[in-house]
Amino acid sequence: MSTAACCSAPGSRVDFLETSKLMDEELYSRQLYVLGSPAMQRIQGAKVLLSGLQGLGAEVAKNLVLMGVGSLTLHDPYPTCWSDLAAQFFLSEQDLGRNRAEASQEFLAQLNRDVQVFVHTGDITEDLLLDFQVVVLTASRLEEQLKVGTFCHKHGVCFLVADTWGLVGQLFCDFGEDFTVQDPTEAEPLTAAIQHISQGSPGILTLRREASAHCFCDEDLVTFSGIEGMVELNGCAPRPIRVREDGSLEIGDTTTFSPYLRGGAITEVKRPRTVRHEPLDTALLQPRVVAQSPQEVYRAYCLHQAFRALHKFQHLNGQLPQPWDVVDAETVVGLARDLEPMKGTEEEPLEEPLDEVLVRTVALSSAGVLSPMATMLGAVAAQEVLKAISRKFMPLDQWLYFDALDCLPEDGELLHNPEDCTPRGCRYDGQIAVFGASFQEKLSCQHYLLVGAGAIGCELLKGFALMGLGAGGSGGLTVADMDHVERSNLSRQFLFRPQDIGRPKAEVAAAAAQILNPNLKVTPLTHPLDPTTEHIYGDNFFSQVDGVAAALDSFQARHYVAARCTHYLKPLLEAGMQGSKGSASVFMPHVTEAYRAPASAAASEDAPYPVCTVRHFPSTVEHTLQWARDEFEGLFRRSAEIINHYQQTCTSLADMDGPQTLALLQPVLGVLRVRPQSWQDCVVWALGHWQLCFHHGIKQLLRRFPPDKVLEDGTPFWLGPKQCPQPLEFDTSQDTHILYVLAAANLYAQMHGLPGSQDRTALKGLLKLLPQADPQHLAHIVTGPEQLKELGDVLEVWNMGSPLKPLMFEKDDDSNFHVDFVAAASSLRSQNYGIPPVNRAQCKRIVGQIIPAIATTTAAVAGLVGLELYKVVGKPRPLGAFRHSYLQLAGNYFSRWVPSAPATQTFHHLKWTCWDRLKVPAGQPERTLESLLAHLQEQHGLSVRMLLHGPALLYSTGWSPEKQAQYLSLRVTELVKQVTGRVPEPGLRVLVLELSCEGEEEDTAFPPLHYEL
Repeated sequence: MSTAACCSAPGSRVDFLETSKLMDEELYSRQLYVLGSPAMQRIQGAKVLLSGLQGLGAEVAKNLVLMGVGSLTLHDPYPTCWSDLAAQFFLSEQDLGRNRAEASQEFLAQLNRDVQVFVHTGDITEDLLLDFQVVVLTASRLEEQLKVGTFCHKHGVCFLVADTWGLVGQLFCDFGEDFTVQDPTEAEPLTAAIQHISQGSPGILTLRREASAHCFCDEDLVTFSGIEGMVELNGCAPRPIRVREDGSLEIGDTTTFSPYLRGGAITEVKRPRTVRHEPLDTALLQPRVVAQSPQEVYRAYCLHQAFRALHKFQHLNGQLPQPWDVVDAETVVGLARDLEPMKGTEEEPLEEPLDEVLVRTVALSSAGVLSPMATMLGAVAAQEVLKAISRKFMPLDQWLYFDALDCLPEDGELLHNPEDCTPRGCRYDGQIAVFGASFQEKLSCQHYLLVGAGAIGCELLKGFALMGLGAGGSGGLTVADMDHVERSNLSRQFLFRPQDIGRPKAEVAAAAAQILNPNLKVTPLTHPLDPTTEHIYGDNFFSQVDGVAAALDSFQARHYVAARCTHYLKPLLEAGMQGSKGSASVFMPHVTEAYRAPASAAASEDAPYPVCTVRHFPSTVEHTLQWARDEFEGLFRRSAEIINHYQQTCTSLADMDGPQTLALLQPVLGVLRVRPQSWQDCVVWALGHWQLCFHHGIKQLLRRFPPDKVLEDGTPFWLGPKQCPQPLEFDTSQDTHILYVLAAANLYAQMHGLPGSQDRTALKGLLKLLPQADPQHLAHIVTGPEQLKELGDVLEVWNMGSPLKPLMFEKDDDSNFHVDFVAAASSLRSQNYGIPPVNRAQCKRIVGQIIPAIATTTAAVAGLVGLELYKVVGKPRPLGAFRHSYLQLAGNYFSRWVPSAPATQTFHHLKWTCWDRLKVPAGQPERTLESLLAHLQEQHGLSVRMLLHGPALLYSTGWSPEKQAQYLSLRVTELVKQVTGRVPEPGLRVLVLELSCEGEEEDTAFPPLHYEL
């Protein structure tokens, strides 16, 4: 049966899932860092039934397929209608009247060929339900929810209900009365390096100084590894601990254990947790809601009653209330008043007054179908399905209500003009039902810039296409991204397919978005948005842009794009994510604060470690990983580039910074001293380099700084973060030793254009035959004329061969030995210094600067951005209408809050914020510097002390009178050209100048001066 085939019998699905699968670690690499391999294995073997393929159901299905669920069976008895197209991206006008599930199946199956996608065309029967681990109902009647939910609860099938009505969403989870969560949190188990362990009852474990800020708690379970001496603790059964006042840990009786010598790590063992869920019929009257405050709890209770009343209305009338129909809305409010009261956990009646205004507002807009709401709630629902399957992360307990009623205009305009919200028989009917046709027209005429076409960017582009942003009139979208599609993108970036690998993301995403909405006008740009491309993304470009959406993965890039938006006074919608955590923010000119990168995050990005620490005194695994990464660059890239340069230019080593070149190339020559000719030569070199790094080099360091060395004040040299290292002895029975030599020899062979080998058994045999390296060739490098001459003589021989191949570090090719080398080198270095190592996957993540990512978080933050877009495009809104958002899907944390207003600065009579600027026209003929300074004095009372254009100083009162006079007579553009040596770009409309004025305070930052050309 093909992946996209319909199924008539459940048995075929069972047969498929009994076949074991190999994990595609390249495809799922980013989400493996979030979920882990055991959870992913369970996900790949799972069977899920999803009923309801409107926009919300499509979002749930898309996320599950991208993340590799074993099989997904779709069910929906209804045909496609116009309102579906506002949020259901698998459907088009050609599918009107066609069954929604059948029309969606083929496109879903294309997202991930490892997932079986089926369609069930009959009723949902009890026999059918028993074939699945998880059942999800969307767009379903309450009667069906109760029937299916009762059966699933009784038979241990995890059950979810998800719905969105207009700007309100509901999610319910019932995982049974005894559901065990194997791994409740997203955080990695705590690990810390050990300083000492006493023999006693209890034994006292002291942590190294750098681990003193640990977060171990009383009764945490821990285990141990890598301890020398007290080896009885290594791999022991989990032990409870008690934290003492000084931060040391009591770890139980160690009286009979061997004395502690050195090294080792203590690691937290996570405790499973058990969840008890009530069935739907009970939970309807005794709702347990996910909320962060008492106010949110009350609002969730009122929304709970509103949903119950809407179900009642739908049951009585066969449909939801008409868009913005006051009579229908009042009927819903009356039904909500008459509902059976809710009860607390102790059966006590909840005396919560009904917020009738809230219920009425929900009813007025409940007929709407909105892409951002479906995207947000579909992401959360899919994550809950994965929790049920994988038993990783705590599930919702049990109701989640999410509303974005803050998107509605505050003036009640729609209430007075309900005709604007009636269906038009078009793809935007679901959105028009909430915001009206006039708003839809305005949305279609917008021109937006989307920066970044990665995971979040793809989701945003999908949402913009469904919403109709820039899909009419003078509107349009520009997508800017310089990257190309990689295979690891495919599990999150759903606009891309395997055949797109290697193509520019911007071009592929633009073409895919136009398929989703043929009216969309999308322009792809493959240039980066940074200071080097301001001739492309300049004044003319931004003058045609109404707003910017940013989906970038570095704070440096975000900061630059935000600065451009502040300069051009453009709204900025911004989203980011890491693992199950995500955020969405909105920055409106003159209304909200401007974007500021978190200080800690911005400071830590690309911050180097001290060279001396990395080379000689590492204390953390990050240090050893940086050392290993530097080793790769020096041995296999920079050395090859230098030798090739020497070969091509015949430059003398003395002219090539001799000592530095000597230090770099000596290890590359290693024990061979001649150019390798065979695989065995490469192995000889690799073994020699192992000895240099992990044995001889450490012995050399200990000769300089003996273990018992003390400083002048009597303090031991090896104290605190400085850990005294110990040399390793090469051992062919140690996997890490073999892996290092195998990887290093293969990389050395690649650099020299020689064939390599992956045969570990043959390598072990070869290593046993090789003699020990000559210590003379492992000596520390001494720079001088003799060594330079010797190196020059050796390189003359190397020149006879072909140029070397510099190796560029590539983290995503697991067959190239790049990550293997770094992982093995870091692990061995950690063993030298008694530092707890990390596994290969963690090494790859840290060294490759990989951001853990999952499709669900990606979609959720994109949905939140879409909701803020409604406010940005609509009529001017006050600060209180906008929302920043933060969520953590693993921890069921959802928070939305009003942004801060822009800070106001004052100077004498002037007041300004970050959004203000001083505008001065250049005039015709153009004014001089003297005229500009006089204008600022007369118009603003500013006596300029210093004037700058970027880093260039254009004027200073500290200059001599002669120099001032020389500059004051120049026209401003001539002055800029003379000082900077650059002519302003053609088409430049504004020169941005910075002021410093007499009498300003130290923290005064004047608004930029926009000199209008």
